[in-house]
Amino acid sequence: MKIRFGYVANAMGLWDASPSKTLTFARYSTLPKDERMEKLKSVTAQNLHHTKRILYYNIAHEIELYRFSSSLVPLATHPEVMWDFYTPFKNEWEELGKIVQQFKLRVSFHPNQFTLFTSPKEEVTMNAVKDMEYHYKMLRAMNALHTGLINIHIGGAYGDKSKSLDRFHQNLKQLPHEIKKHMTLENDDKTYNVPETLLVCEKEGIPMVLDYHHHMANKEEADLQLDLQRIFHTWNSTNVLPKVHISSPKSDQAFRSHADYVSLDFVLPFLKKAKELDQNFDIMIEAKQKNLAMQKLVEEIAAIRGVKRISSSSVEW
Repeated sequence: MKIRFGYVANAMGLWDASPSKTLTFARYSTLPKDERMEKLKSVTAQNLHHTKRILYYNIAHEIELYRFSSSLVPLATHPEVMWDFYTPFKNEWEELGKIVQQFKLRVSFHPNQFTLFTSPKEEVTMNAVKDMEYHYKMLRAMNALHTGLINIHIGGAYGDKSKSLDRFHQNLKQLPHEIKKHMTLENDDKTYNVPETLLVCEKEGIPMVLDYHHHMANKEEADLQLDLQRIFHTWNSTNVLPKVHISSPKSDQAFRSHADYVSLDFVLPFLKKAKELDQNFDIMIEAKQKNLAMQKLVEEIAAIRGVKRISSSSVEW
């Protein structure tokens, strides 16, 4: 079993490299009209430049798995802005894509919790489609659609989980097929647990991203060992390995919150279950200390008897 590890958005310790610099609509609105577009372009240029720095950092540290910030382009989906963020930065997007392809990086996006398809309100569904289109356009701009995926949650229950799931399947028809092909679904920590999410994925033909921390917060009586192989099977129609999200609780009182680092004791039971299946897969670390948490966990796993570290960010067990 080989496991590659990656992290989300910011490379800790890389000076002034945030790829998520923002421009609020309130601030945008106060600018003189002839300065608004320049400000949008200025912030986007910084985010794209910092993303390039982070990709090179990852390459230098043999990190092949990376999640882009969803905030690369400010106000990209705001109804009163919705500007062309591709044409002015065509070369920058293509340069990022060439780096991804040359070094065979696996990249993804994870839109926010408001990108959901269970709402009874049509405008929420339309906004979800718009946000998925935005992320799809960024992957397309980087020519990264061959492996790039967009991960979301199912959404809310709105007082009736069964009706909400029916609505999910109905509302998802609003999403263009070429975008749905790049979509994954993840179990969440409060509403839709592993078995519920897995059934939706199997019905829709969507790969499932297992979030182990969410599972531990919302597992009811689910037997992860029985579901894990089915979860991995949802990836069979793709050309990429299954992906799992790993984090650990900040504390017993703040169990759902992510800690700075990942507790090996917390995730080891999952790793042992996965080892029984002997399936190669990728792990995205969702800890507050980002790449530093990832490297620390890799070192701790590599110290386990029978585990061999095969690169800075991957092991073989």
